[in-house]
Amino acid sequence: MHKHVEWDDPGAEGVLRFYADRPDDCPIPHPGSILSARYRGFTVRVRVEARVEETSIGEVVALIADDNGRRKQSVGDLSLGDTVRLPDACRAMEPRHPEEPGEQQD
Repeated sequence: MHKHVEWDDPGAEGVLRFYADRPDDCPIPHPGSILSARYRGFTVRVRVEARVEETSIGEVVALIADDNGRRKQSVGDLSLGDTVRLPDACRAMEPRHPEEPGEQQD
């Protein structure tokens, strides 16, 4: 079962917006791809397992705080290992996270 997620609007960091002037260059996700999206001030990385129309379905593999780069096990009701649907319109470019020695996890 897929967990329903209300993704944050990626705004200027949206993948589709970045490739708006050259849509042929926009990478199409495939099984094994790692995609990023925003959720409640965190970067969420999703490993694609399947693709349906313009939506990727996959497992949450990382939750990273945008303000300090710290990794979390869960944010709100979203946790590592959850299966989610990620529409292309919600995909976001990966931000620069502050360096975190040893990639500590909370």
